[in-house]
Amino acid sequence: MALSKAGSSYCIPSDITWGRTGQNVAFGVVNNLEAPIMKEKSVSFSSLLCNKAKIARIFPLETVGFGRKRRNSMIVAASPPTEDAVIATEPLTKEDLVAYLASGCKPKEKWRIGTEHEKFGFEFKTLRPMKYEQIAELLNGISERFDWDKVMEGDNIIGLKQGKQSISLEPGGQFELSGAPLETLHQTCAEVNSHLYQVKAVAEEMGIGFLGIGFQPRWGIKDIPVMPKGRYEIMRNYMPKVGSLGLDMMFRTCTVQVNLDFSSEADMIRKFRAGLALQPIATALFANSPFSEGKPNGYLSMRSQIWTDTDKNRTGMLPFVFDDSFGFEQYVEYALDVPMYFVYRKKKYIDCTGMTFRDFLAGKLPCIPGELPTLNDWENHLTTIFPEVRLKRYLEMRGADGGPWRRLCALPAFWVGLLYDEVSLQNILDMIADWTPEEREMLRNKVPKTGLKTPFRDGFLQHVAEDVLTLAKDGLERRGFKESGFLNAVADVVRTGVTPAEKLLELYHGKWGQSVDPVFEELLY
Repeated sequence: MALSKAGSSYCIPSDITWGRTGQNVAFGVVNNLEAPIMKEKSVSFSSLLCNKAKIARIFPLETVGFGRKRRNSMIVAASPPTEDAVIATEPLTKEDLVAYLASGCKPKEKWRIGTEHEKFGFEFKTLRPMKYEQIAELLNGISERFDWDKVMEGDNIIGLKQGKQSISLEPGGQFELSGAPLETLHQTCAEVNSHLYQVKAVAEEMGIGFLGIGFQPRWGIKDIPVMPKGRYEIMRNYMPKVGSLGLDMMFRTCTVQVNLDFSSEADMIRKFRAGLALQPIATALFANSPFSEGKPNGYLSMRSQIWTDTDKNRTGMLPFVFDDSFGFEQYVEYALDVPMYFVYRKKKYIDCTGMTFRDFLAGKLPCIPGELPTLNDWENHLTTIFPEVRLKRYLEMRGADGGPWRRLCALPAFWVGLLYDEVSLQNILDMIADWTPEEREMLRNKVPKTGLKTPFRDGFLQHVAEDVLTLAKDGLERRGFKESGFLNAVADVVRTGVTPAEKLLELYHGKWGQSVDPVFEELLY
């Protein structure tokens, strides 16, 4: 999901000095850590391969040393811990917004892997979700024992930060690790293990456990505590106006996603198309949310199903990505018309729901008339768009349910093998070249219910998944880091066509005697 990225958070300690560039944006130097809005997986601007001239207008390289440490300080671009951090001296243009996306381009040797995963905390005794007070105690405990910086909103602790890793809270208290940008899947899996060790060390003493599943199996929305984060209040009020399942998405789902780099606009387009076309296969392989409110819900991935009726303006399979004209500019055009949620000013969230960034760019935002956006506002807005693959200064693969730790390592392995190896990527693009928009949409809509047994052309999706998994494995082997073993967690799923959700349903109807309670032990981290 990764909804929790707004500028209201600040890290402590944070001695802040401001350096003006003399151009569009003032940049802050934040000692020892990045300001929390930068929940970015790839913050290095060191190699701007796309559209250098335009980017230089926003990010003049001679005045700000990008990606370099300076006196133990990290240069942070357009990421204020306070609302005054970014001062626009000229109005932003659409070209600036395009250049912001293009600034993510980096050469292959600088490509990294960023993994994000969410999990449900619950009380061992009652199986009830953790309350905010328990979460605050847990965050404070992890901070003190394992040396994380606290992220605060007002007087409330809402997250932690350590180097390029951060821990944040989703609306219903789902506990999310946003990992650092790492070079290999071995590092990624070690990061997952280290995080789970730290969380368990503190949580177990509190009688708290964590569950790796895609949808809250037992409790209704009324049972889920609400986190004290300003942006979620706005979203909570808006969601029921635009879809029937938005609140379920906010409060009762958990995902694992991977964030990956691109070298150029052309490379971004290739990866975006491959990612969108194959996202339903990832949804099937990792399907792990068959229960709601104590019984089977009729889906293998209820989490995926929920996105189909959350808010059609900001979700889905983005068919325009397959248009010949697609590129950074077309994504900007799309994002400009996705209704906004909020603007952050004077330490407050201002409700701008239903208004567009296009109006904001023209100074015509009814919620703050006459004000113009900063790049920070744009960065915030991009985090409120939720398609199956999302473009920021990297690409996010968003189709998988949360699950046990082995699958947390398998999800990035799957996509790295396919998208970071040129041979596998080309093979995928050849494979999907004649898939129609209707076929892609059909897979998106049917997979949450039928998984790998979804009919596709003259067979089943399982047969396509077999070929895709072979390409992922081959891609990992060609990388030369001995990473293909991380795919073992999904190899059986592909071989048998039986998803993790179907295994849970089998247990529910058999050994568990039609109770979901044993899932809290089965999928306990």
